[in-house]
Amino acid sequence: MSDQPNDLPYTPTEMMTVTASRALTDADICFVGIGAPSAACNLARYTHAPKITLIYESGTIDTKPEVLPLSIGDGELCDTALTTVSVPEMFRYWLQGERISVGFLGGAQIDRFANLNTTVIGDYGKPSVRLPGAGGAPEIATASGQIFIIMALGKRSFVEKLEFVTTLGHGSGGTSRRDFGVTSKGPTKIFTDLCLMEPDPETKELTVTSLYPGATRETIQAKCGWPLKFAALLREELPPSAAELAALREMHARTARAHGDAA
Repeated sequence: MSDQPNDLPYTPTEMMTVTASRALTDADICFVGIGAPSAACNLARYTHAPKITLIYESGTIDTKPEVLPLSIGDGELCDTALTTVSVPEMFRYWLQGERISVGFLGGAQIDRFANLNTTVIGDYGKPSVRLPGAGGAPEIATASGQIFIIMALGKRSFVEKLEFVTTLGHGSGGTSRRDFGVTSKGPTKIFTDLCLMEPDPETKELTVTSLYPGATRETIQAKCGWPLKFAALLREELPPSAAELAALREMHARTARAHGDAA
């Protein structure tokens, strides 16, 4: 990245989005979640992966939104898609037919084995917080070739034990996922606002494998609800380039102009 100045100002969220976008390629067929996953996937499309195929849960295939959608029902997705199919066809033919290389998800809570909770906080019968629910995430997580997850670090979101498991990650670790009869890779990369985590090859416990500029082991651990493991050789991610930041900020600016306060 020749246009990479070392002192270019950026936010932790921008660093997280840019790092996540870099993991995608032109060859990917990506099932995209709304919010942070959508921002990362579309940034990849606007920068280094213009041929990536983005698919949303409402059935839009090879969609190229100019502004980020507010929901899977946003008309922007259908208007800019190559084609739109029914939701049953999307899940039966495209997802369960193993045509999706990457499922890109977010979540409210995640545990050390990358299982996700998007259902409730607290007792299921009388929760303190009722979350949006599963949507298609459980199916995406089991039928996609691999799963990327993007979430900001925090002790309320990175928790020792989930009160409700909405979406399977690596179960209880080890061969747990395979023991359930699931043959896809599951979560392979968890992008946070301070670091990248990946599952240990054997135990499947999330391990910090690279740090973002300025992040330390201590600051990362302070925001996680369990004792983290760190790779023996930690990489350092490059900060966002001027081109990446410009593309990301213009995308968000277009979205703000289109949606106003709703964005």
